[in-house]
Amino acid sequence: MVNIGYARVSTLDQDPSLPIKALQQFGCDKIYEDKASGAKTDRPDFLNVILYLREGVTLVVWKLDRLGRSINHLVQIINDLKERKVGFKSLTENIDTTTLGGKLVFHLFDALAQFELSLYDT
Repeated sequence: MVNIGYARVSTLDQDPSLPIKALQQFGCDKIYEDKASGAKTDRPDFLNVILYLREGVTLVVWKLDRLGRSINHLVQIINDLKERKVGFKSLTENIDTTTLGGKLVFHLFDALAQFELSLYDT
């Protein structure tokens, strides 16, 4: 299995060495890194990693909040990966969508995201 890492820190002043070291220790074959707020859509290496990912590859992050801006955004990303047959793993939360337990967690996240969206529709 090929593991591709994505590390993001929110500001230029933050040190990305902790998440990068965790991704290296996990055995990521390649690591993409951004220094940008998660609220920004302009994250060049995030776009690069998404374009790089192929079927059978697993995207690995240090923490869930390093990937998505909100639970809804996170679910959108994971669903896109699922459609492309790309796995996802978060090291800190120990979530792995290539396992039944990890798939269950993301079904729950999806339900919560749908619930949150419905709150704003009323």
